[in-house]
Amino acid sequence: MESEATHDRAPEAGTSAAGAPAGSTIIFGADWCGDCRRAKLVFDRAGAPYTYVDLVRDPAAAEVARDISGRTNIPVILYPDRSHQVEPSNADMLRKIDELRLASPAEPRA
Repeated sequence: MESEATHDRAPEAGTSAAGAPAGSTIIFGADWCGDCRRAKLVFDRAGAPYTYVDLVRDPAAAEVARDISGRTNIPVILYPDRSHQVEPSNADMLRKIDELRLASPAEPRA
């Protein structure tokens, strides 16, 4: 698995990709894709909200993901700052989650 650096190629400001709320993190992937399942797990464990777009259920969204990344590899993660990552490592995703302060604060322990 090769990680790609974060880039600034995304839909115009104020628009949403694949019908997701503008300003949200979007993970484009497929259930058969191990890296896509891993990306969702990283976001879930970090408490970072995202919208998941299943490219099998929504084939038109595959074109959106390709337009964003310039590639057909998945997952494609589009961040609120309009940057994106393609097939990122766990460390790359966690750095971006931290940079954008996307993680939910830890629950207080009783």
